[in-house]
Amino acid sequence: MVERIEDLNLPNAVVTRLMKEALPDGISISKEARSALTRAASVYILYLTTAASTAAKDKNLKTLNANHVFEALEEIEFENYVDPLKAFLETYRSSQKEKRESKGTPAVKSPSKKDSSKETNDDEVQLVDE
Repeated sequence: MVERIEDLNLPNAVVTRLMKEALPDGISISKEARSALTRAASVYILYLTTAASTAAKDKNLKTLNANHVFEALEEIEFENYVDPLKAFLETYRSSQKEKRESKGTPAVKSPSKKDSSKETNDDEVQLVDE
Protein backbone atom coordinates (compact mmCIF):
# COMPACT_ATOMS: atom_id res chain seq x y z
CA MET A 1 0.00 0.00 0.00
CA VAL A 2 0.98 3.63 -0.22
CA GLU A 3 2.58 5.45 2.66
CA ARG A 4 1.33 8.95 1.79
CA ILE A 5 -1.84 10.10 0.05
CA GLU A 6 0.33 12.18 -2.32
CA ASP A 7 1.77 8.93 -3.69
CA LEU A 8 -1.61 8.32 -5.32
CA ASN A 9 -1.40 11.47 -7.46
CA LEU A 10 -0.75 11.24 -11.17
CA PRO A 11 2.62 12.58 -12.32
CA ASN A 12 2.46 16.37 -12.69
CA ALA A 13 4.38 16.32 -15.97
CA VAL A 14 1.86 13.98 -17.59
CA VAL A 15 -1.16 15.98 -16.46
CA THR A 16 0.48 19.27 -17.50
CA ARG A 17 1.22 17.87 -20.97
CA LEU A 18 -2.39 16.72 -21.36
CA MET A 19 -3.72 20.10 -20.24
CA LYS A 20 -1.45 21.97 -22.66
CA GLU A 21 -2.56 19.71 -25.53
CA ALA A 22 -6.22 20.40 -24.71
CA LEU A 23 -5.87 24.19 -24.49
CA PRO A 24 -5.43 26.62 -27.39
CA ASP A 25 -1.99 28.14 -27.99
CA GLY A 26 -1.14 31.15 -25.85
CA ILE A 27 -3.14 30.00 -22.81
CA SER A 28 -1.10 29.46 -19.67
CA ILE A 29 -2.05 27.41 -16.64
CA SER A 30 -1.35 28.56 -13.10
CA LYS A 31 0.47 26.28 -10.69
CA GLU A 32 -2.64 26.08 -8.49
CA ALA A 33 -4.82 25.06 -11.46
CA ARG A 34 -2.34 22.33 -12.46
CA SER A 35 -2.27 21.08 -8.90
CA ALA A 36 -6.06 21.09 -8.59
CA LEU A 37 -6.58 19.30 -11.91
CA THR A 38 -3.90 16.73 -11.09
CA ARG A 39 -5.56 15.96 -7.78
CA ALA A 40 -9.05 15.85 -9.34
CA ALA A 41 -7.89 13.47 -12.09
CA SER A 42 -6.19 11.26 -9.51
CA VAL A 43 -9.32 11.09 -7.34
CA TYR A 44 -11.47 10.31 -10.40
CA ILE A 45 -9.19 7.46 -11.48
CA LEU A 46 -9.14 6.02 -7.95
CA TYR A 47 -12.95 6.24 -7.78
CA LEU A 48 -13.37 4.58 -11.18
CA THR A 49 -10.82 1.88 -10.32
CA THR A 50 -12.60 1.12 -7.06
CA ALA A 51 -15.96 0.81 -8.85
CA ALA A 52 -14.42 -1.44 -11.54
CA SER A 53 -12.72 -3.56 -8.89
CA THR A 54 -16.06 -3.98 -7.12
CA ALA A 55 -17.65 -5.07 -10.41
CA ALA A 56 -14.93 -7.72 -10.86
CA LYS A 57 -15.15 -8.93 -7.27
CA ASP A 58 -18.96 -9.20 -7.53
CA LYS A 59 -18.34 -11.80 -10.23
CA ASN A 60 -15.65 -13.52 -8.12
CA LEU A 61 -12.95 -12.47 -10.61
CA LYS A 62 -9.46 -11.31 -9.74
CA THR A 63 -8.72 -9.82 -13.14
CA LEU A 64 -10.00 -6.36 -13.94
CA ASN A 65 -10.90 -5.94 -17.63
CA ALA A 66 -12.44 -3.32 -19.89
CA ASN A 67 -15.98 -4.60 -19.33
CA HIS A 68 -15.60 -3.97 -15.60
CA VAL A 69 -14.50 -0.41 -16.35
CA PHE A 70 -17.54 0.07 -18.61
CA GLU A 71 -19.81 -1.24 -15.84
CA ALA A 72 -18.10 1.10 -13.37
CA LEU A 73 -18.62 4.11 -15.66
CA GLU A 74 -22.33 3.33 -15.75
CA GLU A 75 -22.37 2.82 -11.98
CA ILE A 76 -20.79 6.21 -11.28
CA GLU A 77 -23.12 7.85 -13.82
CA PHE A 78 -20.59 8.47 -16.59
CA GLU A 79 -22.46 6.27 -19.07
CA ASN A 80 -21.97 8.87 -21.84
CA TYR A 81 -18.33 7.79 -22.00
CA VAL A 82 -19.00 4.07 -22.50
CA ASP A 83 -19.72 4.09 -26.26
CA PRO A 84 -16.81 6.39 -27.21
CA LEU A 85 -14.44 4.34 -25.05
CA LYS A 86 -15.66 1.08 -26.57
CA ALA A 87 -15.01 2.53 -30.03
CA PHE A 88 -11.53 3.68 -28.95
CA LEU A 89 -10.79 0.26 -27.43
CA GLU A 90 -11.78 -1.46 -30.68
CA THR A 91 -9.53 0.91 -32.65
CA TYR A 92 -6.68 0.27 -30.22
CA ARG A 93 -7.09 -3.50 -30.43
CA SER A 94 -7.14 -3.34 -34.23
CA SER A 95 -3.96 -1.25 -34.32
CA GLN A 96 -2.23 -3.63 -31.91
CA LYS A 97 -3.28 -6.60 -34.03
CA GLU A 98 -1.93 -4.88 -37.17
CA LYS A 99 1.37 -4.17 -35.41
CA ARG A 100 1.71 -7.81 -34.35
CA GLU A 101 0.85 -9.03 -37.84
CA SER A 102 3.30 -6.65 -39.50
CA LYS A 103 6.08 -7.88 -37.21
CA GLY A 104 5.04 -11.48 -37.67
CA THR A 105 4.64 -11.87 -33.92
CA PRO A 106 1.82 -14.13 -32.73
CA ALA A 107 -0.60 -12.99 -30.01
CA VAL A 108 1.01 -13.20 -26.58
CA LYS A 109 -0.30 -15.89 -24.29
CA SER A 110 0.28 -15.45 -20.59
CA PRO A 111 -0.11 -18.42 -18.25
CA SER A 112 -2.45 -17.97 -15.32
CA LYS A 113 -2.52 -19.90 -12.07
CA LYS A 114 -5.77 -21.71 -12.89
CA ASP A 115 -5.48 -22.30 -16.64
CA SER A 116 -2.19 -21.97 -18.46
CA SER A 117 -3.93 -22.05 -21.87
CA LYS A 118 -6.09 -18.99 -21.16
CA GLU A 119 -5.14 -15.98 -23.30
CA THR A 120 -4.73 -12.62 -21.56
CA ASN A 121 -6.22 -9.57 -23.30
CA ASP A 122 -4.48 -6.19 -23.54
CA ASP A 123 -7.24 -4.66 -21.40
CA GLU A 124 -6.78 -6.85 -18.33
CA VAL A 125 -5.09 -5.93 -15.07
CA GLN A 126 -4.38 -8.50 -12.38
CA LEU A 127 -5.76 -7.55 -8.96
CA VAL A 128 -3.52 -8.47 -6.05
CA ASP A 129 -4.93 -9.05 -2.59
CA GLU A 130 -2.66 -7.79 0.19
